[in-house]
Amino acid sequence: MKLYYMPGACSLSPHIVAREAGIDLRLVKVDGKTKRTEDGADFLAINPKGYVPALELDDGQLLTEGPAIVQYLADLKPASGLAPANGTLARYRLQEVLGYINSEIHKSYSPLFKPDTPEATREERKEYLRKRYALIESALATHPWLLGDRFTAADAYLFTVTNWARHVDLDLSGFPAIQAFQQRMLERPAVQEAMDAEGLARRAAAA
Repeated sequence: MKLYYMPGACSLSPHIVAREAGIDLRLVKVDGKTKRTEDGADFLAINPKGYVPALELDDGQLLTEGPAIVQYLADLKPASGLAPANGTLARYRLQEVLGYINSEIHKSYSPLFKPDTPEATREERKEYLRKRYALIESALATHPWLLGDRFTAADAYLFTVTNWARHVDLDLSGFPAIQAFQQRMLERPAVQEAMDAEGLARRAAAA
């Protein structure tokens, strides 16, 4: 399988999940500005959505959207425990938290990366993010991972988007449980391997 990625983008989440599950992927780097892959292909012809992650399956089909991709990868290796079994309440809890991260946190960062975003909008988005992180802070204050005592695909997603904080000057120093979570993530071999493969500095941006 091929994972189309941009270094440090949300595609880092399925990259981590694949390494946690012991799944070999061919990494294909995409230039976000030119929409060309590292081997010169037109990424828009591969994925008309134009963004990562995109996972090309062994039969040539393309799967997009991070929450779907991480569940697909986890289900390939059910013994990994990266996603609870389908049909269980725990699985719906995983989907619940993936949806929350996707809609309330991931997308709230988007305007902060745009240089032409008005300062008032930038501050409003930062305050919105801190409110959304407060709910996660309370959960992580009682257990090490988002769904309890076991690491899941949702943790990879949270780590990935939270690592963007330093790039947009979002101060999360008031969230000690989130800071501790980010550090725990950095200590996982799969996370280190994924970040090294993408050429990323091994540091967590929670403050």
